[in-house]
Amino acid sequence: MDIESALPVSSEKLSSFETVYFEVIENIELKWREQLNRVHVESSEDQDRAIGWIHEVKTPLTAMKLMIDSLDDNTLKNRLEIEWLRIHLLLDQELHHIRLSSIENDNRMEIVSIRQTTLREIKNLQTWCIEKGIGFDIENLDAEVLTDQKWTSFIIRQLLSNAVKYSNDNSDIQVYASKDSDGHVYLYIKDSGTGISQADLPRIFNKSFTGTIGRHQTASTGMGLYLAKNAASKLGIQIFVQSEENVGTVFSLRFPLKNEFVKIMSR
Repeated sequence: MDIESALPVSSEKLSSFETVYFEVIENIELKWREQLNRVHVESSEDQDRAIGWIHEVKTPLTAMKLMIDSLDDNTLKNRLEIEWLRIHLLLDQELHHIRLSSIENDNRMEIVSIRQTTLREIKNLQTWCIEKGIGFDIENLDAEVLTDQKWTSFIIRQLLSNAVKYSNDNSDIQVYASKDSDGHVYLYIKDSGTGISQADLPRIFNKSFTGTIGRHQTASTGMGLYLAKNAASKLGIQIFVQSEENVGTVFSLRFPLKNEFVKIMSR
């Protein structure tokens, strides 16, 4: 409550009861503000500790990756690389989850190549794809958009890893781009995997929702699509999905035009 607005408009002297009343209200508001400030400070400290912990864990992970790369046993090497990748992706997800609330202070406008960004993320999933025998059919990715490189890479990473996770072994994932009549760039990621049930489809972007298929996947946290959707909305990117069980899923990203993105970032 705003104390000043709560005070009587009349210039007459307040009664003793009114004086006590407004003093109590003012003290309550003061304590409330102090408590709120403490919560903000504690939350900020918790976030800093979590980010620091993640960066500390990345140090031994980097050392592990170097040791894995030096192995001569290719079978063991591939298995360890896949487990390493899973840990890496989970840490990456958690780091972006923490930073999502302050994305407005953690982005930079720049021209981003859809081809380079997508190919880089595909390369990072290479070991996992080789294990499952998954290939990529890539077409018409020569498009550029004005966006934030880091967060856009994260969004594409979530959709690609989701496609790999739920694709059938020895199948292909199609990745292609197009433009609509207004000039909006669309990026499509299409798999021919397990698909999503129609009952689950409206809830796949909900926090921690794993769905019918996800319950049978021990690696599913239900956070990837939730984070991708929230990050995308803050960048003016729209995510669409079409899916059919046992047929496959198509995720598409619709990027804002340059002037639309500038307006979003200047709010």
